[in-house]
Amino acid sequence: MIGLEFVYMVMGAMLAGVAVASARDASNPRRWRNTAFWGVWAVSFVAGSRLPDVVNGALALALVLVGGVGRLGQSAGESTTRAERETSARRLGNRLFVPALTIPAVTLLGTLTLKSARVGGVPLVDPRQVTLVSLGLATIAALAVGVAMLRPPASAPVGEARRLLDAVGWAAVLPQMLAALGAVFAAAGVGRVVAELAGRWLPLGTPGAAVTTYTLGMALFTIVMGNAFAAFPVMTAGIGLPLVVQRFGGDVAIVSAIGMLSGFCGTLMTPMAANFNIVPAALLELPDQHAVVKVQIPTGLMLLAVNTALMYFLAFHH
Repeated sequence: MIGLEFVYMVMGAMLAGVAVASARDASNPRRWRNTAFWGVWAVSFVAGSRLPDVVNGALALALVLVGGVGRLGQSAGESTTRAERETSARRLGNRLFVPALTIPAVTLLGTLTLKSARVGGVPLVDPRQVTLVSLGLATIAALAVGVAMLRPPASAPVGEARRLLDAVGWAAVLPQMLAALGAVFAAAGVGRVVAELAGRWLPLGTPGAAVTTYTLGMALFTIVMGNAFAAFPVMTAGIGLPLVVQRFGGDVAIVSAIGMLSGFCGTLMTPMAANFNIVPAALLELPDQHAVVKVQIPTGLMLLAVNTALMYFLAFHH
């Protein structure tokens, strides 16, 4: 049965390729630091589920140590020149979007079909992870489509992956790290503490008040943590499930989905989401590193208000 291990292996293979490419780049003065960073991350994906917790903890500390000692180095060259890319873009036109559109198309197709696929009476794909497995398959399919269309050098996929990861740097690890931190908070009972504090200081006697507290809490916790996946287990365990769902009868699917979207509103408004809001400013060489956040704040606030209204009107009226 195909499960999350498949996705981990795909990610690990890509990162291992990036680590090898970094080691071979003599023009990068920090190539061994890059090699160590991407290599350790590759090991965590490939072997993490089979390693003891203490070893996984050591790998996480190694990532922090290597990334914190100094900046990662930038790869020197690109697989193609700017003139070559412009010529290719004019020749292909809108067909350039085909590889990108392959990802959602194959993911949707896999989600709808693989859940019921069986081999010898055993599910082909873990029903609980069918969407993520489909996303992994879609990524491979999109890579194959792109290679077939563009006919790049064999080393181009790994080379471009290395160039992008080197540009993003250590911030590429943030989503995984913060999601893990959210799980740690949930296991430590932070959600229970949040519920106790909210119940003591906030008037939560109506569905509207509970919904507003939940959506605002998701956004605020995301602003502090920088990742909605870290906020979700804490706020859902503390406010979403016990109050909105259990006390007032909210639909759990609607509450969870819109709750996560409310957290994403916080992502738009925080520099802590460095891979989304700080890295693009650096890549574009903007004079103000917080320019992206400043532009997104009005949108984030409007979307948060809309999400709060949608949860109230949809979760209890069905």
